[in-house]
Amino acid sequence: MKRVFLLLTAILVIMSVFVGCSLTAGNSNTIKLGVNYELSGAVATYGRSSVEGIELAIEEINSAGGIDGKEIELIKYDNKSDVAEATTLTTKLMTQDKVLAVMGPATSGAFMGTLPVAEQNKIPAVSGSATADEVTADENGVKEYAFRICFSDSYQGTGMANYALNNLNKSKAVIVMDSSSDYGKGLAENFIKTFEAGGGVIVAQEAYMAGDTDFNSIITKVKGEDFDVIFKPGYYEEAGLIIKQAREQGIDVPILGADGFDSPELVNLAGKEALNNVYFSNHYSSLDQDPVVQNFIKAFEKKYDKQPDAFHALGYDLARFVVEGIKHAEKLDGQSVKAALEATTNFNGVTGNFSVDENHNAIKALVVIELKDGAQYSSERLSMD
Repeated sequence: MKRVFLLLTAILVIMSVFVGCSLTAGNSNTIKLGVNYELSGAVATYGRSSVEGIELAIEEINSAGGIDGKEIELIKYDNKSDVAEATTLTTKLMTQDKVLAVMGPATSGAFMGTLPVAEQNKIPAVSGSATADEVTADENGVKEYAFRICFSDSYQGTGMANYALNNLNKSKAVIVMDSSSDYGKGLAENFIKTFEAGGGVIVAQEAYMAGDTDFNSIITKVKGEDFDVIFKPGYYEEAGLIIKQAREQGIDVPILGADGFDSPELVNLAGKEALNNVYFSNHYSSLDQDPVVQNFIKAFEKKYDKQPDAFHALGYDLARFVVEGIKHAEKLDGQSVKAALEATTNFNGVTGNFSVDENHNAIKALVVIELKDGAQYSSERLSMD
């Protein structure tokens, strides 16, 4: 009887080992990746575009065999453009869904809200579009499990100041900024610093809050000033209305912005006729004739029957960047994936070729896009090396 008991015990131990192995990431038939994006709420256009790009990339990767024959499974949630919800969902993805990495959110504030959770669980969190300078590193050092594949606000602010000075030959600027977001404040700060260092003068600075709709008092206030360019750091919701109201008041100087302008809603808010002499920094332009870009556009149009915007492209590159990290990781765990992402060099994406620096940022060129009658008319890729 004792011998039978020992035999049964041995069998149970062996079975438990096999069951345990079958539950590890290395032996599962799928690799789970989290998707935590703004699919509803104030900035849903960014989130929906990003996720469509992610889903196209994962569909292509799975069709090509996945990762070493393992299919990628996306676990997708809507954070409703809410920071607290984004943090809650990251916790769920990492602790309950057991994902290997989380993609998103799109905006800096929501993404930063999730980073303590990533650090605690040692799972990489990667954003395609969180541009605030302190997203990946601050005065306390590098945030070990935070990555992004876009450039920072300081990079965009500096780039657009140089563009105003050197490409448009402008020297007297008005700033109309979103003071309720780190995004708007970061862009304004770096534009001003670079513009003044280059010999330009900031004639006036005005601020608004997200959600404002009537900007006529601000426009009337600055209209009498002597200026030749406006820099408007903020998101498309207010940008469209500010541009419309400025043009209605007869202001025809160039209006500059950043990647927050990139939404199909901008033309709906401003009207085509107002969107002339408008320039904004971005991560990608459909006018780029690079085969990588054009092949992406063809695949995207085939799947979604529409033209991709920059957030589609960023989502697409984000998914491929994360998958490349997983492919090169020594093991299928968060720490190994983190190490592989840190070691990325010469990633050839739709939004440009980039490597990851010591602060987990992508080193890449920005694109400046000119709008004419509401449509992209020209683009120029600028490197600030």
